[in-house]
This record gives sequence, C-alpha cells and structure tokens, in this order.
Amino acid sequence: MERMPRHILGCLLIALTAVFLPGTPPPLQAEENGGARTRGIAVAPEYAGVIVPQGERVGVNLVLENRGPASDTLLITLPEVPEGWNARVKAHDYEVTGARVGAGESRSLTFEAVPGEGVSPGEYVFPIEARTEDGTLSASSRLRVTVEAGEEAVRPRGVALSTSYPVLQGPTGAEFEFSVDVENELDRDVTFNLRARAPKNWEVRFKPAYEEKFISSLRIKAGRSRSMGVEVRPDPAAEPGEYPVRVVVGAEQARAEAELVVALTGTHKIRVGTADGLLSLNAEQGKTSTFSFFVENSGSAVQRSLRLLSFQPESWEVAFVPESIEDLAPGEIRQVEVKVTPSGQALVGDYSLSLSIRGQKVSDDLELRVTVRASSAWGWVGIGVILLVIAGLVLLFIRVGRR
Repeated sequence: MERMPRHILGCLLIALTAVFLPGTPPPLQAEENGGARTRGIAVAPEYAGVIVPQGERVGVNLVLENRGPASDTLLITLPEVPEGWNARVKAHDYEVTGARVGAGESRSLTFEAVPGEGVSPGEYVFPIEARTEDGTLSASSRLRVTVEAGEEAVRPRGVALSTSYPVLQGPTGAEFEFSVDVENELDRDVTFNLRARAPKNWEVRFKPAYEEKFISSLRIKAGRSRSMGVEVRPDPAAEPGEYPVRVVVGAEQARAEAELVVALTGTHKIRVGTADGLLSLNAEQGKTSTFSFFVENSGSAVQRSLRLLSFQPESWEVAFVPESIEDLAPGEIRQVEVKVTPSGQALVGDYSLSLSIRGQKVSDDLELRVTVRASSAWGWVGIGVILLVIAGLVLLFIRVGRR
C-alpha cells in the first residue's frame, strides 16, 4: 500500500477539525445542565400588584431565590422610588441590602413602602433589582401599587399602633392590662408622648413591656417598634357593660390612636343574714320549726341559679322555701324560710345547723344554733304526776287527821 502524500493528509486533518470542532460544546453543555447546575438568581414580590387606600402603608413579601449550585450572597436595591414614598426591604425589624442564600434555596423578605402626606391617588411602580456579590448575575422585577381615595386618607402617618387583644373582659374590681405595639414609621428616632381617654373616674397608666415602672413617653428608633403595657383600672362603681379606652401616641408630625375595650361583667357578691341578727332556733323532738333569713345580691352582676344547701345532724329533716333562687338582680333581697324537724330521738340540748348558699361565682354560709327541748306532751305528763302526788298527800293527811 502506497503512503498517502503529506499534503493530502494535512488537508484531511483540517477538514476533520472543521467538522467536529463546532460539535464539541454540546457535551459540555449537557454536563453543565445535567451534571452541574448553572448559576442563576431571581427576585419577585409575592403579588405583582396591590391596591391600598390613600395614606396606607404597603407591605408585601419579597422572595429572593438562588438557583445556582453553591451558596451565594445576593444584593438587593430599589433603583427608583416614586416621589413622596419611603421604601425599603426589611427582615424582621431590620432594613437589609443583601442576604446569603443557600444553593437551590430561597429567602423571604419584606418590601415596605410608606407614603408621604402629599401622595395622591394613582398608580406607582417600584422596580426591584438583585445581583450577585461579584456582579456577574442580576435579576429584576417590579411591584405596582394602586392608591385609591377613601376614609383611610385622613389617618395620620408616622406612627402605627397595633394590639393582638383589643378587648379584655372581667369583673369590675379587676385590673386590665393590654399589650400595644408602637411602630415608628419615620426615618429618624422619635420620642412619642402617651395619653389616654377613658371614662370618668377610670385610671390608665403606661409602662414598658415586662417592667413595673410607669412612663409618659416612649423613645423609638427609626423604623423600629416597641411594646408597652396599658394598665386600666375601672371605676369601682361602674356598671356591667363595654367601655372604650382610647390610647393616643403622638409627636411632631406623627400621631396615631388605638381603641381598647374593657368589658365589665360586674362584681359577684351575696350577703346572707337575719333581720334581727339572731341565729338561734328553738325546736321540739320530732316537730317542725321555721326559721327565716334573707339573701341579698350586694354586687353589681346578676346572680343566677343559687342553690340552698344544709348540713344537719343525722335523721334530721331540713327543707327550704323556695328550694332555689333562679335570678337575683343587683341590690335585690329574697326572703327564705327553713323548716327544721329534729329527730324524734334527739336528746335535749343545743345543736349546730349549717346553711349554705352556692352560686356560679359566689357563695356564703350561715351557722344556726338549734335548741332541742322535750315534747310538750311530756310536760303535761309531768304536771299530771305532780297533781297526783299532791292529791295523794292531801288524802293521806285527811285520813291521818281523823285518827
């Protein structure tokens, strides 16, 4: 076989290189797409557009995603903020400009925009951009905010109040403590003055969270929030019902109010006694005697389903008239009769009889002394015996005298 000339062999090598060289990248691309993931990032608000009343703050979840094969630091910017708005990206109470996101993971942040006093109804667009720390990759999205005119337009800005439990219920004599969160929406540290508007003769005091001292002002850093306690002490003479208490937090160019409600159920008290103060009863063996006492509702709440109970010696019978009291209004007095029947075998002497009144939230007791005497029939028998003895003595003297 003859050797191929060198110039022909060189041409064949050049031709083969030209054919196969463009096809070299596909295996590498397949390796990148299948075996090793390429870098990629994304940023997007949870909702592409929101509608809010005029003057209302905007808060939307912002998702930052790392689609690459390794953890990366992603930087976030708001390149253009509409005039009159103050916008930022937050994590908890902190403003953030970037976050470390793991490979194939995402992180949830909060986009917040606070309108100024001059922001009028209309549509506002907030561009949001993210890029890797080395600047090689970037992503962007936008949030459309539509502001509508409404009642909320008159709400002052600069400070916000919120509470998880705006209504507390309890008896009139109790103290009520609300927890209120105060958020400074301004871009500077502010000392807010604290005031309250409550019903007449009510006492309202402010104190820091988890502390016992009382305050009249609260200093909060820009964009931060603090919790405070609002302690409310009702007027002891207040009737059952719902009473509003307005908390006012204010500073220069910032003011907000929150309405708290105290629901009073009234005080629960009853008093048991007798008109003359005597707590004694005379009774005979086996015979029924009657004792009267009163039950008074000395509280400010209606008492319902009052039960009358007794604790008496064995074989005694005790009955109440009436047997129970269904409803007893504040200040109302009811007369109750107790029919006591000692045992026919009871010994003569003094006994203790306990009377008890039990309600859903109240109770009271009465201790009664019962003096048991012998039956009057035995008294007549005794008198008859005495008369017979006297008659016998008289007859005896008459007979002796004749002799």
